Amino acid sequence: MKDLLPSAIKNKEKRSEVHAKLKHQKKLEKKKKAKVREAAEKQALELGEEPPARPIPRTIENTRELDETVCKPDDEELFAGNDADEFSCILKEERTPKVLITTSRFHSSRGPAFIDELISVIPNAHYHKRGTYDLKKIVEYANNKDFTSIIVVHTNRREPDALLVIGLPSGPTAHFKLSKLVLRKDIKNHGNPTNHQPELVFNNFTTRLGHRIGRLIQSLFPQDPNFRGRRVVTFHNQRDFIFFRHHRYIFETKESKEPQSKGKGKKEEAKTQEKVITRLQECGPRFTLKLISLQHGTFDTKGGEYEWTHKPEMDTSRRRFFL
Repeated sequence: MKDLLPSAIKNKEKRSEVHAKLKHQKKLEKKKKAKVREAAEKQALELGEEPPARPIPRTIENTRELDETVCKPDDEELFAGNDADEFSCILKEERTPKVLITTSRFHSSRGPAFIDELISVIPNAHYHKRGTYDLKKIVEYANNKDFTSIIVVHTNRREPDALLVIGLPSGPTAHFKLSKLVLRKDIKNHGNPTNHQPELVFNNFTTRLGHRIGRLIQSLFPQDPNFRGRRVVTFHNQRDFIFFRHHRYIFETKESKEPQSKGKGKKEEAKTQEKVITRLQECGPRFTLKLISLQHGTFDTKGGEYEWTHKPEMDTSRRRFFL
């Protein structure tokens, strides 16, 4: 009975009972191990020795499946590719990014508010009404007007639900699912951003595909941040979800009093010291992106060639990541 797994028991009450006992047993074993570890650390400190190293907890991230496409710091082929890809002229500051933002043909009530906030985040971004124009005509117009990228905000049921990012003049085109959108007005104690060019932070874009997506997003922004503006735009990739955050950091001077003793029988005097404290204030918006597809060239649903597309059969393991 001890070796029997709860999932093999058909009776629901009995299965719940066995599961609860196993759970309680594991909890007791965990507490016992923690007590042994604490006693060993205490003994090592008393003897003046280094305490034993704590075991690293197993997480989905550090037990991810081996991926041959993970970029390495000494990958010469990768750096050579960076110099010749579609984003190199912007990332080398040879060309200033200019972004056209438009919508799908049926946009929502929250769509315009989201676009206004995107324009405040991305310098040199311009909104153009979609009207009845086909997306290929918009790509042609943007190329003629020297735009470097197009962002299309797609909506469904009165809510923005996808982003299409098109690199100009020759692609690529990335299609993202958009979720968990929180506008600036809904963020508690939010700040209002300035017009300074933001500092960019990209985390965990480790594979070849992730590196390419990171460079595509990076090409939307100017590469010479104005640090006086104290603006930070973060794209944090975790388990193939890209979390977007927009902050400004604030320096505050606070006074703290430290008592000073003058000797026996004399009163203590408090000395005032000034400390500079740094904190972050979120400016919004806040949203999450998940890559659906990456297409060669500009947007083409019929004859387009895809570099990568997400398929349901890819989701067989929780420890397999693509970015």
